[in-house]
Amino acid sequence: MGALWIAHVTVTDEVAYGKYAEMATKAIADHGGEFIARGGKFVQLEGQARPRNVVARFPDIETAEKCYNSDIYQRALNHARDASERELMIIETSE
Repeated sequence: MGALWIAHVTVTDEVAYGKYAEMATKAIADHGGEFIARGGKFVQLEGQARPRNVVARFPDIETAEKCYNSDIYQRALNHARDASERELMIIETSE
């Protein structure tokens, strides 16, 4: 089964977050992930809105989790932690 990596983000430091995004993009690609939505227009119907929303598709939930726990992604997170407020989840798809 495939998996979606879904992030809801408020960026508070564009420069540091840009470093995160560059490294995270590589980590996601290295793990077979592909972006299907990245910061585009959205309509918030319930809950807290975040101005940036990202969805990446992975082959399976295990690979998405390996990506998150990879050395390169964890190094990328060092740039994001103080540069954003965010929620991140991985959801298995029914495909």
